[in-house]
Amino acid sequence: MSKPDQPAAFAAVDLGASSGRVIVGRVGHDTVDLTEVHRFPNTPVRVGGVLHWDILNLYAGMVDGLRAAGQEAGRIASVGIDSWAVDFGLLDASGALLGNPVHYRDARTDGVPEGVFDVVPAAELYAATGIQHAPFNTVHQLVAARDTPQFAAARRALLIPDLLAFWLTGQAGTEVTNASTTQLLDPATGRWAGDLAKRLGIDTALFPPLRRPGDHAGFLRDDVLAETGLSGPVEVTAVGSHDTASAVVGVPAEGTRFAYISSGTWSLVGLELDAPVRTEDSRRANFTNELGVDGTIRYLRNIMGHWLLQECMRHWAQQGRPQDLADLLTAAADVPPLRSIVDAGDPGFLAPGDMPRRIAEACRQVGDPEPETPAEFVRCIFDSLALAHREAIADAQHLSGRGVDTVHIVGGGAQNALLCQATADACGLPVVAGPVEAAALGNILVQARAHEVVHGSLGDLRALIRRTQQLRTYLPGDTRIWDAAAQRLAARRAH
Repeated sequence: MSKPDQPAAFAAVDLGASSGRVIVGRVGHDTVDLTEVHRFPNTPVRVGGVLHWDILNLYAGMVDGLRAAGQEAGRIASVGIDSWAVDFGLLDASGALLGNPVHYRDARTDGVPEGVFDVVPAAELYAATGIQHAPFNTVHQLVAARDTPQFAAARRALLIPDLLAFWLTGQAGTEVTNASTTQLLDPATGRWAGDLAKRLGIDTALFPPLRRPGDHAGFLRDDVLAETGLSGPVEVTAVGSHDTASAVVGVPAEGTRFAYISSGTWSLVGLELDAPVRTEDSRRANFTNELGVDGTIRYLRNIMGHWLLQECMRHWAQQGRPQDLADLLTAAADVPPLRSIVDAGDPGFLAPGDMPRRIAEACRQVGDPEPETPAEFVRCIFDSLALAHREAIADAQHLSGRGVDTVHIVGGGAQNALLCQATADACGLPVVAGPVEAAALGNILVQARAHEVVHGSLGDLRALIRRTQQLRTYLPGDTRIWDAAAQRLAARRAH
């Protein structure tokens, strides 16, 4: 059991596209210690041709993790939940879930955006919401579901973290950082764009009242306390429930002249701004304006990220050729850089399936050598991601008028020396790598501030991270070959 003089303990439930974790954070004035107490797989399930999230398995993993958190820390002051964006569960009038939530990579939105744009033109939708076009945005998923029996029976729509919080507490709410990704929220006002939604046949009253990071979201139900063994009351605190919102809190930046890359299954590349950028040039560049903690704007572009590698690894394993990631990264570092590059933002890479074949085909179509060995594929992937990072950071600066002196890579990619150095070289800027658990850190620090264990602005929280977390800096080398490769990629797009 924890002792009275020990730092306060908070539990972060951090759900990613391939796994979930429960992490205990002990926070004091100059202390932020993280302990991962439970990790569990997040494996989608295809049923009847539809790709679903196994939400009950995720809930069970979360409950097991909270039990382990109690065993690790004794007294847990609060729980916060963050996950990926856009996906949701539909509930009936009794609060029962009407089927497993559909995965954003499912094909049910194929062709739907075109119909949405017939009603609300793309430029008008962007001007109202500031959210990039993506076929899996919540607005398109809701329109795709609109004529189904489930939708007809639905009385509530809960985004994934809000659904899990509802099961823990019995209280429903919609956290704003995730709500902003639905393409149904005005980022300037932080309120629903109700007239726009009505034109599309969507009633925003489906979503329960909005919450902001730091708000009270209920207490663990008695049955949850009994199942986890936690001593009540245990509060659930709203955090930046979109994992990128929490990860950006965890960026150890000084000042405002920084870019961030939240590097995991996706690379989320952008700037932190005070106001949205909703110009037509911004829309055409496919930048998104998502709400962050403390009223900030996450002005960013989505890039495929480690998904490209994850799908290659999965394919090789299925073919009986499993690869050791550490050995593969070492071998890839010995492959000459920029031999083969692809457009990492190409929507042709979005769906699951034979990723090595698609990468090789993309190289063949533009006359680059086709990667043959796993190491060559990995080098191609990370060189291509570094170029995509360079382009996104340059575009963000141009479109927002905000300059950048340093690039911060947080999340799993911060451990990838090959990617970090390639990004520094491609951007011609120093890259600060770490913390790896930025989303969990941001989640826990927002809880700790809400409970008055720490105080201050985002800058104060980031200063605490700099004092307590291990970081590594990569300085840029010769950028000329990267300049030439960027020109090569731009010329391909022009044709």
